[in-house]
Amino acid sequence: MTTHFLVHETTDTVGVITVEGVEAGQELTGWLMDTDGTITIVARDPIPLGHKIALVDIKEGDTILKYGHDIGRAVAAIGKGHHAHVHNIKTKRW
Repeated sequence: MTTHFLVHETTDTVGVITVEGVEAGQELTGWLMDTDGTITIVARDPIPLGHKIALVDIKEGDTILKYGHDIGRAVAAIGKGHHAHVHNIKTKRW
């Protein structure tokens, strides 16, 4: 079984893509390290290696949790399975 993305904590709202070539419509398998379990999600966009996939529907203004940490806020709604990156997530510092 291929692991397509990585999630550290059950509370994370995004996972990190760990393979090249993720395409829209592809069913992905993720490893949830917190429980040593797996989760599946359908990619709704092509997502490059190292970028994030939304694990849940995220509303504009919501806090983004990656690896159990607050990494910023959504500046636009991000649907489950969609690409989450600098175009729709910004730091809270500025």
